[in-house]
Amino acid sequence: MHNAAEQPAQCTNMKVTKAIFPVAGLGTRFLPATKAQPKEMLPVVDKPLIQYAVEEAYAAGVREMIFVTGRHKRPIEDHFDMTFELELALEQAGKKELLDVVRSVKPDDMECIYVRQAQALGLGHAVLCAQRLVGQDPFAVLLADDLMVGQPPVLKQMVDQFAEWHASILAVQEVPAEHTRRYGIVAGTPVNDKMMDVSRIVEKPAPEDAPSRLGVAGRYILTPGVFREIANQPRGVGGEIQLTDGIAGLLRREKVFAYRYEGKRYDCGSKEGFLQANVELALAHPELGPGFRDYLRSIDI
Repeated sequence: MHNAAEQPAQCTNMKVTKAIFPVAGLGTRFLPATKAQPKEMLPVVDKPLIQYAVEEAYAAGVREMIFVTGRHKRPIEDHFDMTFELELALEQAGKKELLDVVRSVKPDDMECIYVRQAQALGLGHAVLCAQRLVGQDPFAVLLADDLMVGQPPVLKQMVDQFAEWHASILAVQEVPAEHTRRYGIVAGTPVNDKMMDVSRIVEKPAPEDAPSRLGVAGRYILTPGVFREIANQPRGVGGEIQLTDGIAGLLRREKVFAYRYEGKRYDCGSKEGFLQANVELALAHPELGPGFRDYLRSIDI
């Protein structure tokens, strides 16, 4: 039997019920599609990216969704708001199935809170913007660009690990050496086949400087001690306040674990990953899948 990490003194609660969604980015890689709509609202099959992330958090027991937004992000707020006219029209038309779909976007016991990130100063800064709302509780961070498919959902896997270890947990996956510049890369001591006790984390290192090939995917469970570390960090890679640097600071005070999740990640921040997600999720769709598969077989590639 392992010993759980020492419970961080500042945590008042050990349940993960709050999640931060940093959605203030400009989405320049998807211009012109993102000129007037947030990249998080781009649909994969029949749902916007942000909804996949929120559903994953909800399935993990999170009920307080904190969106760190910027200008031009109103469509995200509207998406999770009640749309009286639409619901009334569907009800009057007797379209109960569609009405259920619309209402399921925001279950009654889910709270959505919005806070502005006035300047795009990096992921660490976005997380810091939610500090007052998180308080002294552990919390999740989900990057909607990373669409994660797992059974159970990836964040649920991580919440279960948190219940056991009571320490910050980063989702990781093995990445090709030539891709280390895209990720925070971790190194440490394996605890079991899924968990690693992290000793080092480096933001976007060159392949020759990377301490391993384990890259952090867009899912985190963090203790509130990370806020102090982020606030005390100088600006890092790209002149931004990096979350990775805050986690590196936290490592000096608390245990941090890396978790090899079970599932698949689609990098929907890139056009290629976004297209792959659309094709694979369409094939897995119970209604669309069979017909779409036949269509793909029929075209001359």
